[in-house]
Amino acid sequence: MKIIKTRNGNSLTLELQGRLDTLTSPELEAVINTVLDGVNELTIDCRYLEYISSAGLRVMLCAEKKMNDKGAMKVVNVNDMVNEIFEITGFSEILTIE
Repeated sequence: MKIIKTRNGNSLTLELQGRLDTLTSPELEAVINTVLDGVNELTIDCRYLEYISSAGLRVMLCAEKKMNDKGAMKVVNVNDMVNEIFEITGFSEILTIE
């Protein structure tokens, strides 16, 4: 998986490319744990995310909880397959998906 970070003031966008699964979710978790200082708006761009597993969902949930204390998080450009996973797991009710 590739993670592209774009920071604009207090806003941070993480563009995810590839698969977010058991093997790659620790990489995203490490990035989230190190880049949120001074961030009050986190956007996770899933335009090029091919798949998300339960391990990836856990990282998204942890990021949402961290951002609840700092500001807001949203997930954008979700494809049909990833959106179906969010719907089935109930994450569509937890995350702000645009």
